[in-house]
Amino acid sequence: MEQLKYPIGHFNKPATVTTDTVEEWITVIANFPKRLSGEVMLLTDEQLDTPYRPEGWTIRQVVHHCADSHMNSLIRFKLALTEDNPTIKPYYEERWAELSDSKNWPIAASLNMLEGIHERWAILLSSLAQEQLARTFFHPGSGQTWRIDEAIGLYAWHCNHHLAHITETKKQNQWGQNEKVA
Repeated sequence: MEQLKYPIGHFNKPATVTTDTVEEWITVIANFPKRLSGEVMLLTDEQLDTPYRPEGWTIRQVVHHCADSHMNSLIRFKLALTEDNPTIKPYYEERWAELSDSKNWPIAASLNMLEGIHERWAILLSSLAQEQLARTFFHPGSGQTWRIDEAIGLYAWHCNHHLAHITETKKQNQWGQNEKVA
């Protein structure tokens, strides 16, 4: 079950965050909407409504969750850049995933949101100076203070984590295995 929950493992913050590492993470964030769209655009409603693990979210909920989560993250980063170690507002992601817009609605709006959010987010992150990357926010849910550079890594991991939920579900169900590439 752990492999189904965390197909790429848990996020491991490196002991040292280098400029090259941050640039790699920003590239992951910048490319995520295109990668995600490529994996989900041709899925049927039945496939979108397939959970990635027993009692887990459906692929549809995962897509909508990414839009919700990354929207919140962009706001958290902007708060950290404009305030001194702000306490960010956590949210109940599992409750948001149960709302009708996450469970029942087409994914197109969330894919569009992700495209815009990630474009702005990547532009912002790419423009940060070293001292800005060291700015922090406090997450009361985890009780942790996060540096922006560390949080960039967390969200790059988050992109790959949820993308793996989708790609692994497609592999397990052999979706797209027999189609010919044009």
